[in-house]
Amino acid sequence: MSGYIALVGGGEFRVGCEAMDLEILRATGRDRPTVLVIPTAAADQNPSKAASNGRGYFSSLGAVASTLMVLNPAQASDVEFLAPVDSADVLYFTGGSPRHLLSVLQGSLLLKKLKVTLARSAVVAGSSAGAMVLGSWMRFHDWTEALGVVEGVAILPHHERSDPSTVMKQLKLKTPSNLAVLGIDSMACCFSAPGGWRVLGQGTVTLYLNGAWRKFKPGQQVSIPVPEGFGHAK
Repeated sequence: MSGYIALVGGGEFRVGCEAMDLEILRATGRDRPTVLVIPTAAADQNPSKAASNGRGYFSSLGAVASTLMVLNPAQASDVEFLAPVDSADVLYFTGGSPRHLLSVLQGSLLLKKLKVTLARSAVVAGSSAGAMVLGSWMRFHDWTEALGVVEGVAILPHHERSDPSTVMKQLKLKTPSNLAVLGIDSMACCFSAPGGWRVLGQGTVTLYLNGAWRKFKPGQQVSIPVPEGFGHAK
């Protein structure tokens, strides 16, 4: 997988996230990277506020930030509407409803452009719901196949609220096979670069794999195995 992927556990655009997001911006290699904030997941909440918060936040970090108000499937496959994606250094999907975000992105032109974005070594970032849909599977009441941008991985956001031992017991009952599950705290990020995955931000990342779990602190590398294949949920 080329390019950079930032899986954020939630709490985006807040005071305390600056060091994490500055490192994401630096990965672009640009002095003033262009950031597109995409509030699709917040379509049924307050997408304008989510977009405005993201634009103001990244502008304060020195980026050239704008918004792309993709709220429905028609917009997600509109060639002219999606033109800004082609030159963006960072695509940032906000939190909100993972179900809505998944339904809009599946089979869309935006999804194709997202993969092209990674191929040209730009950054695709998602927070909470935005991170969940990038995995192969996501758990939202039950397991659902996601976009598979990050193969063999599922994301549990806002993980600071969870007890790892309890989560591990739940995962043993019903989890797709050969799946690495990442529990990511709010204001923390599991960041993929050519050298591998590592933790950014203030919180931790918990890796659930093969019936065991392990916490990783900021700065640590996260050993996510390359998947050999996937099965259906157990």
